[in-house]
Amino acid sequence: MQERIVILDFGSQYTQLIARRIRELNVYSEIVPFNKIPELDEGVKGIILSGSPFSVRGENTLRTDLDAILGKRPILAVCYGAQYIAHHLGGEVKASNKREYGKAVLSKVHESKGILAGIPGNSQVWMSHGDTIAKIPEGFELVAGTDSIDVAAYQSAQGRFEQPVFCLQFHPEVTHSLHGKEILSNFVIDECGCSGSWTPASFVEDTVAKLRKEIGDEKVLMALSGGVDSTVAAMLLHRAIGDRLFCFFVDNGLLRKNEYQEVLDSYKGMGLNIRGVDAKNQFYQELSGVSDPERKRKIIGRVFIEVFQESAKEFEGISWLGQGTIYPDVIESVSVHGPSVTIKSHHNVGGLPDLLNLKIVEPLRMLFKDEVRRVGRSMDISEKIIGRHPFPGPGLAIRILGDITEDKVNLLQEADHIFISGLKKHGLYDKVWQAATILLPIYSVGVMGDERTYERTAVLRAVNSIDGMTAEWSRLPHDFLAEISSEIINQVKGINRVVYDISTKPPATIEWE
Repeated sequence: MQERIVILDFGSQYTQLIARRIRELNVYSEIVPFNKIPELDEGVKGIILSGSPFSVRGENTLRTDLDAILGKRPILAVCYGAQYIAHHLGGEVKASNKREYGKAVLSKVHESKGILAGIPGNSQVWMSHGDTIAKIPEGFELVAGTDSIDVAAYQSAQGRFEQPVFCLQFHPEVTHSLHGKEILSNFVIDECGCSGSWTPASFVEDTVAKLRKEIGDEKVLMALSGGVDSTVAAMLLHRAIGDRLFCFFVDNGLLRKNEYQEVLDSYKGMGLNIRGVDAKNQFYQELSGVSDPERKRKIIGRVFIEVFQESAKEFEGISWLGQGTIYPDVIESVSVHGPSVTIKSHHNVGGLPDLLNLKIVEPLRMLFKDEVRRVGRSMDISEKIIGRHPFPGPGLAIRILGDITEDKVNLLQEADHIFISGLKKHGLYDKVWQAATILLPIYSVGVMGDERTYERTAVLRAVNSIDGMTAEWSRLPHDFLAEISSEIINQVKGINRVVYDISTKPPATIEWE
């Protein structure tokens, strides 16, 4: 049985980061809502309680059944989790006039053993809390404090529980906690006894075996996008069931220049059974005159379903629908607070399984994006695909502000091709996380030769990020931007002005729509 660390999510913005840090130790971690404690089978080696925006003193505090886990497995409680355990077991948590947010130093280390074993004195940590632990429960001992608070870390005394409980007021998962990785390793490897054997190669081996058992002799239908997630998912399925996987790649007319044929060629070279579907005119017709970005997304999703349904009629005996769903999508669907405010519709197309009466298979549903890339590389998938920048599901439709026409798509494809090709030529493509060109519905005056022009504006956008949740604009060399701007204006008739977007996310989004 696969060993794992279970993270009870109380709604902290850092919960996903905890999971990622544990996985960096080659130990599988799984996030579950705070009130849905899983069965503690032999695979569960330890439990982590996350932070939370709530206060343990409030009426709406989030509570879980601590008695069901205390003493059953080693526990690490972080921030809110540490306060919750203190509050639950008779300690004291109170509002503080010494709110700590940001960097702090463990200046009072009483015990450099257990979870703080090997951590030097005056180690920098990251705090983010308003309440403070004024008194730890009976049967616990103080481990460390800072100049501002007495209780920065405490743990159960020997014999208090059958399994140890470690409580940290700070966040070891954040990079600003300089020895956070060592602290997490002390818990996961030393206290929980995890082997650290969860690697991309082991994931591939286990997943292929599970897919073979789950799917048996049945057939799978899957739509591919040319991106990392769907490609890696398809290759895992291909290894498991071979030519019983049938794939489509739909040309919605909103791809990058030459992308349709290039992606088809690359997939055939990988041995995938794939068919291209040219549906661009259908998409253009449905999008005609539509400017609202949400309507664009919904139309594209609906037309894709219609195209996929029609194409699926060519096959008989299909039982499964393959999807490239990854872990952030899964976590969102079981959010502690319910659905978030809609910033934009998700590009994954819903409704297909019910419409086609198919079961869903999602080989990557428990992986983060960077893990998907590592798995892809372990399967020797071309770096051309694995290293591809993320590309929105609605494609260029949300990079053309205003209504969509084939002429506008062609204009944007040419400008975007110059930008992306330039990044690759100058060795900059792999140094940014995502790059895009946006076509604005703005005309401005220009001069070309002896003629006055009145043409469109294009925006260049390049960002650096880990998973797209936050992003910083990329500091591309000015000489490079000048060269790309000149090429676009000189070669793409219809654009006479190029600007560079230097907005961060938040408050801006990566895409403009």
